[in-house]
Amino acid sequence: MWAPLFADEGHDVLAIDADPSLSLGAAFGLPVQSTPKPLIEMKDLIAERTGTRKDAVGTYFRLNPTVSDLPEEHWLKVGNVKLLVLGAVTRAGGGCACPEGAFLKALLTHTILQRDELVLVDLAAGVEFLGRASVQGIDAFVVVVEPGSRSIETAGNIAAMARDLGIGAVGAIANKVTDLGQLEVIRSKLGDTPLLGTVAYSKAIQEADLQRTPVVQADAAAVQQLNEARQRLVELVTGVEEHAWSRVNAAATKPLRK
Repeated sequence: MWAPLFADEGHDVLAIDADPSLSLGAAFGLPVQSTPKPLIEMKDLIAERTGTRKDAVGTYFRLNPTVSDLPEEHWLKVGNVKLLVLGAVTRAGGGCACPEGAFLKALLTHTILQRDELVLVDLAAGVEFLGRASVQGIDAFVVVVEPGSRSIETAGNIAAMARDLGIGAVGAIANKVTDLGQLEVIRSKLGDTPLLGTVAYSKAIQEADLQRTPVVQADAAAVQQLNEARQRLVELVTGVEEHAWSRVNAAATKPLRK
């Protein structure tokens, strides 16, 4: 969990749970009754902002609803991190072409592009629902991969999609690894996607998940591994930014041909 680690360094961190599993609250150690209600379940709010009736189907709605006031109203301070629970569209036929999808896309776009915090978003597997307008402001996309053929294949596909959408810094973290052989297979299968770090399988973390206690307090070795991966992520982002600036400067100083 990078959110508290970045916050401990003095960053103003906004952690967004946009995964259908809604697991961030549990990872922070919040009891079920204290976890904020996902905004995707606030039907009256979505209807108000998108200009539809609650539970309306097959009707016109605003594609760009006003959402700039919502993060402050609905986030929860957990230690030195702000947690905003969005959720995701899960009903059949509930893709982006619906009021809920437009609402979520507007909120993600606003938090990523128009806010000053360091924003960390927990997403479901896949980046297609973000759209190009949303990913323009993303500094990095990190895929979590586990030692299994399906997980490795999915991670490779998602990383390729992220690069196709124009995200410059794309990396991976190997999770629940039990031996070096698994790590070597993962590394070889990821191709051009750099492996930022490895988190070994941990019974302590599994127990923390079961008991809904803070994961970041469960295993000191795992925290150290996450910190090392976080530093590599910062280096990756910095390297991409420096490369982009060097290209801009080279283009600016290139003499014009007559």
